[in-house]
Amino acid sequence: MEIIHYSKAHHQFREKVRNFMRKEITPNIDQWEKERIMPRSAWKRMGEEKLLCTSVSKEYGGLGGDFLNGVIVTEELVRANHNGLGPTAHSDMIIPYIDSFASEKNKKKFLPGCITGEIITAFAMTEPDTGSDIASITTTAVETGDEVIINGSKIFITNGINSDLVVLVARDPAVKDSNDAISIYLVETGTPGFEKGQKLNKMGLHSQDTSELFFSNCRIPKENRLGEKGKGWGMLMEKLQQERILTALVSMASAEYILDWTMEYFKENSGHGKPVPKSQANQFALVEMATDVKIGRTFIDKLIVEHMEDKNIIIETSMAKYWISEMAKQLGGRCMDMLGEYATLENCPIVRPWLDARSMPIFAGTNEIMKAIIGKFMGL
Repeated sequence: MEIIHYSKAHHQFREKVRNFMRKEITPNIDQWEKERIMPRSAWKRMGEEKLLCTSVSKEYGGLGGDFLNGVIVTEELVRANHNGLGPTAHSDMIIPYIDSFASEKNKKKFLPGCITGEIITAFAMTEPDTGSDIASITTTAVETGDEVIINGSKIFITNGINSDLVVLVARDPAVKDSNDAISIYLVETGTPGFEKGQKLNKMGLHSQDTSELFFSNCRIPKENRLGEKGKGWGMLMEKLQQERILTALVSMASAEYILDWTMEYFKENSGHGKPVPKSQANQFALVEMATDVKIGRTFIDKLIVEHMEDKNIIIETSMAKYWISEMAKQLGGRCMDMLGEYATLENCPIVRPWLDARSMPIFAGTNEIMKAIIGKFMGL
């Protein structure tokens, strides 16, 4: 049963994206992995083909599509064996804050460049001593006159090196209640007092540049605040649902890629004189993993539809984020075990997606945080 009803235009868009990935991404991804960054030229090529910020209105130069266009780009990036969250984070996790909460002046200033790939965004929330606990952030934003003075540091920031525009979460130190203390601001690269650290050498997601960001008496205009002062917490609660759905989707597509490749490999290769799938132990393992993948795909597709219908699916989104990311991690490890020595080589096609999938339980709120959210809503 088809859960997501893709239109003819969506199918045509997917074919366009798939062809682009085949020509522009797959031939270059190994080099980007070595360099630990996706070059700006690739961002601009995606922009030229209108594969960035696909849901932004045509008024700002966007495709004027819906959430499914972003889903398609994300899935096809993973299927091209490029699991870096950079373009997905930019287009569908960060830009929605600007599109929904920025002033019209700032929308016109920033969105066109974000769509073309001339402006790359980063979302700065995580800090050296604060991960998923948003209420504990210590980066301060003090508003004085027409300016905001920012002090603090952020870490593990996706697109941190490439970024031209940072969506920053900070707090007013004079306000004790975290729900009222947090605001969100736009900080442009090159602003005095804003410095980038070195690229972080991560396990997996190598072509996704990640860095520390430092703010020392960094002054920005007050008009760079998104929405009203002290309303940042509500904005985060509104937008984090989509971020977690997309993280689950990346995990889902990774699991599908790993399993599909493993099954084809075993069908074409023999072990001890007979095709590997004919071994009952391997056959049962593949069947079990295929069942998990089918369950996960059914779940995530249902949530995508309900998210587009603006339903409150906080519990289900948290469930999908933790369960699918754990499933993908375990499935990847199991497939590598079945491959044996071949899986110890870095050029084995499932090593990269498994390493990338290993990070997903930590992204977008750790899976422990997801379970705490679920427990709270269940009244536990």
